[in-house]
Amino acid sequence: MKNKKSVFITIEGGEGCGKTTQSELLKKYLESKGLTVILTREPGGSDVAEQIRNILLNPRNNISSFCELMLYEAARIQHLQEVIKPNLKKGYVVICDRFTDSTLAYQGYARGLDKDVIVKLNNIATEGIKPDLTIYLDIKPSKGIKKAITVNKGSFTGGDRIERENIYFHYKVRRGFLAIARKYPKRIKKINTNNIVEKTQKKINIEIDKFFKKKKLYV
Repeated sequence: MKNKKSVFITIEGGEGCGKTTQSELLKKYLESKGLTVILTREPGGSDVAEQIRNILLNPRNNISSFCELMLYEAARIQHLQEVIKPNLKKGYVVICDRFTDSTLAYQGYARGLDKDVIVKLNNIATEGIKPDLTIYLDIKPSKGIKKAITVNKGSFTGGDRIERENIYFHYKVRRGFLAIARKYPKRIKKINTNNIVEKTQKKINIEIDKFFKKKKLYV
C-alpha cells in the first residue's frame, strides 16, 4: 500500500528512555503496513548536522548554554533541508528521534534559557513544520541515566556531555517534557516506559494505530 500523504512523527524523552530502540521498532511496524518510512535523528540526520552533533555531545567541550542552543538550531536547519522536508514532500512517513520538544525541555526548562526565544528559534529553524504526532517516553531520570551510560552503545565512554549532567538537571528535563505534554495533549502521547521493550512497543503501536486509522492513512 502506498502512502496517501506524508506523516511526521517524533519520539521524545529523557536519557535512557529507549527512544532509539522504539524508533527502530516503529519503523518496522509501519513498514509492515506497507508504508514508506524514513528514520532520522536530532541532533544529526545529515552529514553537517552529524558533525555538529559530535561537537555538542563530546564531554571534552565546554559549551555555554546559548551557544549550545544555537548549535542545536543550526543542526536542525541543515537536517530539515536535507532530510525532513524532501521526504515529507515525497509523501513518506518521517520518524525523528528528538525534535523541537527536546530543545524546549533541555535548553528551556533545564538550562533556564528564555522559552519564548527558543520557540521563536524553533519556528525559524523548522520553517513552521511541526510533528503530526509525538510519542513521549517517560522514565524516571535516576533509572534512565543509569541505563543510558551502562547499556547504550554511545561514542563516549562514561556517557556523553548531556548524560554527564547532574541528576537535578535531568529531573528538570523531565518536568519540562511533562509540562509540554500537558500543553499539547492532542499531539503528544505519553507512554510510561519500563524494562520490557515489547510492552512499551505495544503501547506505542496502540497510539499509532489510533492516529493512522483516524486519519484514514491505513486500514
